[in-house]
Amino acid sequence: MNRNLQQLFNMAEKESRLGIGLMSGTSLDGLDIALCRFNGTGLNTTFELLHFTTIAYEQDFKQDVLSVFAQKQVDLQKLCLLNAKIGSLHAEMILSALKQWRVQVEKVDFIASHGQTIYHAPRRLHQLPGYPDATLQIGDGDHIAVKTGILTISDFRQKQIAAGGEGAPLALYGDVILGSKTGENRLLLNIGGIANITYLPGDGGQVICTDIGPGNTLIDAACRKYFNKPYDEDALIASSGKVNSELLQALMDHPFFEEALPKTTGPELFSLAYVAEAQRNSATIAIAPEDLVATLTAFTAKVIVDFLRESLQNKVDQVFVSGGGARNPVVMQHLSEHLPTVQIQDTEAIGINPDAKEAILFALLGNEAIAGEPLAISSNPAVLMGKFSFPL
Repeated sequence: MNRNLQQLFNMAEKESRLGIGLMSGTSLDGLDIALCRFNGTGLNTTFELLHFTTIAYEQDFKQDVLSVFAQKQVDLQKLCLLNAKIGSLHAEMILSALKQWRVQVEKVDFIASHGQTIYHAPRRLHQLPGYPDATLQIGDGDHIAVKTGILTISDFRQKQIAAGGEGAPLALYGDVILGSKTGENRLLLNIGGIANITYLPGDGGQVICTDIGPGNTLIDAACRKYFNKPYDEDALIASSGKVNSELLQALMDHPFFEEALPKTTGPELFSLAYVAEAQRNSATIAIAPEDLVATLTAFTAKVIVDFLRESLQNKVDQVFVSGGGARNPVVMQHLSEHLPTVQIQDTEAIGINPDAKEAILFALLGNEAIAGEPLAISSNPAVLMGKFSFPL
């Protein structure tokens, strides 16, 4: 038998597997690296987070990626080069983390890499007749595998799209496996660049997983433009400004919020161009930068509150929050004030590090790709995701 296939067969037969999950989000803060041990698969999965770190990106690298990020026209040579460069950089970061943790490379069974999203184009957004749902993540898995010497699984979103999904949010599969509990109506809320939710009814009923609107993406973009800061640390900028109600209403006035579930979106829609149009429509072009950040922060929170009230209609008992938005005190205060009957806490309460959650979930998808079976969840595609890259 081909030795790569023999290695894969042996790995699938193991009682437990050691895997690394990688996540690089739209905020471009850095690479999240989670080292996890998995026992079992599917709904019988148990896991342990052994180590976690975020390795920050250099400013020059961020600008490099931003030059091709969420834009309809880019330098094709730059895009091609970044596919290889990101894969190699992520490999170097993995090796650095393993050295810091004193974990031997040979002990790691697999790497599950999300890659760097460059463009997300569901049909509901591009609206081009004859073209399908599509998405693009770069950071080549072969470069990671060869440079680290570890089996690498990557490009997870393509299979889900090929099977009839929109490629996001993929949190669905991990949230169901790790977050469900009989008798509790739980909502797992991730506030990353985009805010997405997974609703897990305690009676085993219809699971809902969907993007619901902007998370940190507009706040971060405004902070970069007006304050030369990557994000609003501790919401200090938002706290110093005032929410403009006219602009807030204009931001909410978009058909995306009325579209049927599930749905996906990204910074291709929720960009500073989106904000500028809302400012023109509300005659708030001259708004102070502090007030703009305060209003964008209120926008993120209002989208979440309105979704819970209108789409789930008080069916939620507990909300477990993860992502960078879980560290934004203004967003969290708004949620608590406007959802007084709901218990809101971060995902640490269910044994999942809120900063590491997305990296853990991709490690879990890697474990499923190796040893699991397709999991049927409501009307979502029952597929195993990821492309395999062998070191040799």
